[in-house]
Amino acid sequence: MRLLFGSCFTLLVAAALGLGATWFTLTRGVAFGSLTIGGWTAWPKSGSVDIDPYARASVARSGELPTGVGDGVAFYARTDDARNNFDGRCTFTLSGMTPAARYWTVTLYDPEGRLVANAIDRHGFTSEEIVRDNDGQFAITVAPLARPGNWLPTGGIEQFVLVWRLYDTPIGVASRTTKEGPMPAIARKGCS
Repeated sequence: MRLLFGSCFTLLVAAALGLGATWFTLTRGVAFGSLTIGGWTAWPKSGSVDIDPYARASVARSGELPTGVGDGVAFYARTDDARNNFDGRCTFTLSGMTPAARYWTVTLYDPEGRLVANAIDRHGFTSEEIVRDNDGQFAITVAPLARPGNWLPTGGIEQFVLVWRLYDTPIGVASRTTKEGPMPAIARKGCS
């Protein structure tokens, strides 16, 4: 009888640890096969048949349709380059250049993957509408209050996620490197 209870207890502990580790991996982000450039992280294989089981479960859990390998890659940022968490009450700046891509978008989401509500209904920018400097560089200000230039309003939410999608780009599965070009730098400029 003691052997039976001991075996059941061991199985329960093992199941709890296994399910807990899986839940933690799915809710905190999948690190397998990731590509990180500055504060940006992508999982290029999430849109392919080579997707790992944890990434597949994460995609199934979120309901997100991943960018296909032949189409491009999506980079996610939850912190700035100094690893400060994004806070919608603070001001952040995305600046610099992007890797070579035919087209790109940057979109602001809440942690659950919904667009952030704001008074002007601006949820992101595309490569065609961004205002650039003479040398081709740009700066996007992500802040709760209006700013001149490329302003992306946060609506003052506590946390947000930025998603930068690059379409028809050499960055991704084949390259696994940052040599094709840097992602925009992310810096916190202050909190109100």
